[in-house]
Amino acid sequence: MSKAEKREQKIRQNTKNVSLDDFEWLICKYGSIKMGGNHAVAVINGRLYPYPRKNPVQQPYVIGLLKIIDRQ
Repeated sequence: MSKAEKREQKIRQNTKNVSLDDFEWLICKYGSIKMGGNHAVAVINGRLYPYPRKNPVQQPYVIGLLKIIDRQ
């Protein structure tokens, strides 16, 4: 298993305590980030997903992102 796979697995197993760095790494792996005012926007397969840039990222945002990734 590569480092990237281990990092993603770690995020999927513990959605409560995900750092902003890990969260944005996951977004960049599957899409891109557009910066905005108070919220950044993840763009994955044409879907937009806004999230606040706070560390650690709240669990509902992590779960929502994983759902979008899994629908690909």
